[in-house]
Amino acid sequence: MIDINPKELICPHCYHVGMSKQGFNERGQQRYQCKSCRVKTIFPIYDADVEVIKENVRLSKQKQKAQDRNRIQNKAFREHARIENAIEEYTKELKTLFENNSLNCTTTKHKTNNKAVGVIQFSDVHFNELVDLENNKYDFSVASKRTRYFVNKAKTYFKTANVSNVVMALTGDLMNSDRRLDELLNQATNRANATFLAVDILQQAIMDLNEDFNVTVASIIGNEGRANKEMGWSRIVASDNYDYTIFQCLHYLFRDSCVKFIHGDQSELVINVAGQNLLMLHGHGSLRGKLDTCVNQIAGRYSLKGIKIDYVIFGHVHSARVGDNFGRSSSMVGANDYSEKALNLNGRASQNCYIFYDDGNRDGIKVDLQNVKIKGYNIEESLEAYNAKSAKKGKQKKTIFEVVV
Repeated sequence: MIDINPKELICPHCYHVGMSKQGFNERGQQRYQCKSCRVKTIFPIYDADVEVIKENVRLSKQKQKAQDRNRIQNKAFREHARIENAIEEYTKELKTLFENNSLNCTTTKHKTNNKAVGVIQFSDVHFNELVDLENNKYDFSVASKRTRYFVNKAKTYFKTANVSNVVMALTGDLMNSDRRLDELLNQATNRANATFLAVDILQQAIMDLNEDFNVTVASIIGNEGRANKEMGWSRIVASDNYDYTIFQCLHYLFRDSCVKFIHGDQSELVINVAGQNLLMLHGHGSLRGKLDTCVNQIAGRYSLKGIKIDYVIFGHVHSARVGDNFGRSSSMVGANDYSEKALNLNGRASQNCYIFYDDGNRDGIKVDLQNVKIKGYNIEESLEAYNAKSAKKGKQKKTIFEVVV
């Protein structure tokens, strides 16, 4: 029997040189254990060329690295293809909806008074979300009622300052997210139908405002309506967002009307109202930390470009505040399962509106929308046509299949 030094044996698992004896198996065969990976074996490598083994290890690692890289690339390609296919189907269905449904968009041009300009902010509307709590209900019908009530209150507010020009400021999250399972389960209808219903409600709001004012629409995107999982800040990636689609659909509907549309950066937009520079953003990027400090930092960033920011409006956190230098809108939805159970918050539905004056002054109010009793905009036919679920219907139990013995 050849006397073998275990220290010269090589582990067949990790190719470490050096093993120790670990008794015998039931057949009487000598067992060895690797000192590095601790794997036990009765078949260590004898008289092997260590350099050859090291080269094999290097080649194996290189091969595995290439396989991992290809796997990651293929996964990215698959995810991108899924998104592209979903957007293609979404676009086709949305195009069909607009071709088969005509929206009334006859507008009126009013006399202009530039001494005061009204701003009605729509933020975190979350169209297509279903909420059925004891203290809050939300679906397309409720959204329609709250939108109409908000427009009526804003119109009354604007008339106190003899406003003739109004800016509809869309500051993101118009459409509810559908990336998480709980969000998918609480959707009223599919993306294309929800987009059309959202456009239907907002175009009626524009028409309602246009009865008394000249209307300009400006928009930036939020974080919930993005088509991709990751956030994008470049113009091309940022515009891959349902908020942007809704804005473009509205522009298409009013393309031959008196209603004006302001295009620009999809993440941040500066517009001039009564001689004051108003910055619109959603609030999910640069507003992290103490608000006053963040707003001053943003204003400083624009100051370096030679642009003075007089006021900033945003949303995102579903909590209203009207301050000296900024206004933060709450949500049209109010409380939902996530805010109550995950964040331990009990919010109220509300939106903000403002009046800017040419002397540099400005006013702002929060309009509470929690308990609205008026009739909403006319979307009943659309709801029936698209079989959109209500908050109540969304909670009804369904039998998928039943086994009878």
